Amino acid sequence: MNSTTDILIIGAGLAGMTAALSLPEQFRVTVLSKGPASECASAWAQGGIAAVLDAGDSLQEHVQDTLIAGAGLCDEAAVRRILEQGPAAIDWLVAQGVPFTRQADGRLHLTREGGHSQRRIAHAADRTGLAVHQSLLKACRSRPNILLLEHCTALDLLVNEQGRCTGAKVQHAEGDTHLIAAGHTILATGGMGQLYPSTTNPASATGDGLAMAWRAGCALRDLEFMQFHPTALHIGGKALGLVSEALRGEGALLRLPGRNGRPGERFMPRYDERAELAPRDIVARAIYTEMRENGIDHVLLDISHQSRDWLAQHFPGVMALCAAHGVDIATQPIPVAPCAHYACGGVQAEVDGTTSLSGLSAIGEVARTGLHGANRLASNSLLECVVMGRAVAQRIAAQPLPQKSSIDSNKSKQYIDKSAKSSKERQQMLQQLMQQHVGIVRSNQGLVAAAKQLALWRAQWHGADPALRNQLTLCRLMVDAALQRHHSVGAHCNTDWPAFETSNV
Repeated sequence: MNSTTDILIIGAGLAGMTAALSLPEQFRVTVLSKGPASECASAWAQGGIAAVLDAGDSLQEHVQDTLIAGAGLCDEAAVRRILEQGPAAIDWLVAQGVPFTRQADGRLHLTREGGHSQRRIAHAADRTGLAVHQSLLKACRSRPNILLLEHCTALDLLVNEQGRCTGAKVQHAEGDTHLIAAGHTILATGGMGQLYPSTTNPASATGDGLAMAWRAGCALRDLEFMQFHPTALHIGGKALGLVSEALRGEGALLRLPGRNGRPGERFMPRYDERAELAPRDIVARAIYTEMRENGIDHVLLDISHQSRDWLAQHFPGVMALCAAHGVDIATQPIPVAPCAHYACGGVQAEVDGTTSLSGLSAIGEVARTGLHGANRLASNSLLECVVMGRAVAQRIAAQPLPQKSSIDSNKSKQYIDKSAKSSKERQQMLQQLMQQHVGIVRSNQGLVAAAKQLALWRAQWHGADPALRNQLTLCRLMVDAALQRHHSVGAHCNTDWPAFETSNV
């Protein structure tokens, strides 16, 4: 049955729930979660949230670290506007009940991660995302004005004849579809890590929001900059979970496998003077290079210099993850390899979520504000989610609520997959193509080959299911963006194009 709401939020991660909780309670808010509300990339985040909270730190240093990591492609005005809200964002999360790790004197414990010149990462042990997500989900469930619809997938945005977004077409787990008309629609759908076979993202991260926005006429930018996290637990040829960057901030070293699986040569100093604390794109490429040149499928991350008690206090999640797969990080190095992690590009948006489509906002990872440039600085993403979520709510609350459009159910389309190949098989084919040609290191020849194959599949795969259709669209857009970028910078490394100095980008 079709329905109406004042505000429709597509996505129940940190950005979406922050917006829902920040809107005035007189608004009726509907929040869609593609799967169970507990499953989202925000809940899987380990490290923490970057903010200037120490007297020895400064906003200018945080800005400079962000600009350097972004390789000259950040929008400095957006960077400043987001980062200056860091302390207020942390205060807001504390007010929502987030149990951040504290020192004996009650102050927040701050850790350090790659690319940061100071300790400025507020965290809840090494399960920050989970702690934040659980607190906000509890708060959302307690608000009578917030309706949370789980296992509900947005298929397409509704756009009226005046060119305004008026809601979305959605599908429930049972397969039935209906339309939700809304005064304002907020995209908070996260990223697109599932374009790759090895990713830190949940199964729901198929880029739906990006593809829907593109079909509705929104501009997408910087899709070529897919960040690969340097250190995912890698056993038996598979990525089994994220190993937080904060380990390297606390002294963990990357080494080649030596004899009998023991740590061998430390290699990061050969690639960057910051060694293990270099930005993610540099560390991921260094690991990729060492793996390729040595014919190995992983390297080792060693933090065994820390005591078992200290590790249990600071990294209980990583300890449990590794122990479940037979690795005792107090005495053994962790086998790690890079995997797809974060989309630095997205729907072109202002810091308050404004997009080129009236009635539609985009916040969080699905948005491209210019904060991340060509490569995201660690722990800036959760901060961006909170800042944008609060900003979009403030902007919407300050405007008169538009009259909701009438719903024309005849405009709905059914997506029926008539192919002999299953959607799962097709997804795996897409993922392997992206891994081979649009991964950590690319080439013109590989990108052209990927473009040709995608064009063929696009002609063959009529009636594909919505998630696969979105993935196919985004693969094509990402390849096109990569082909148009005629230099290597940040997370986009093309062996046929030289790296540009930051001052020239």
